[in-house]
Amino acid sequence: MIRIGHIVIDEGTIEESFVRASGPGGQNVNKVATAVELRFAAWRAPGLPADARVRLRSLAGRRWTQGGDIVITASRFRSQERNRQDARERLVELIAQAMQAPRPRTATKPSAASRRRRLEAKRKRAQTKELRQRPD
Repeated sequence: MIRIGHIVIDEGTIEESFVRASGPGGQNVNKVATAVELRFAAWRAPGLPADARVRLRSLAGRRWTQGGDIVITASRFRSQERNRQDARERLVELIAQAMQAPRPRTATKPSAASRRRRLEAKRKRAQTKELRQRPD
């Protein structure tokens, strides 16, 4: 079980497979499957609230599959265990980010000084363009 705040994610919704990785490792790269492909069944995860699930889908981007899974590939490290740990950390980070609801935007009015600055900038710009025109 993985705990993220008050959410508990069941290990049954996470599937890991090990594949060969590119990059550093010498001859080890050609022999050992050290990269981890973590697949999390996000759409079917019972502990995840619906609004967080929707935010998670947009945050996941290309990692979201049509079946509603999130696929995270970790091959940063040379050992299988470190890559496995890295993939799980990235998943937890992604879910924690999705759990935070965005703050609602509060409408504000521009200040008098900012309106004055904007109008002054428009006047200067108009004057510059006017000077570029052919005289009458």
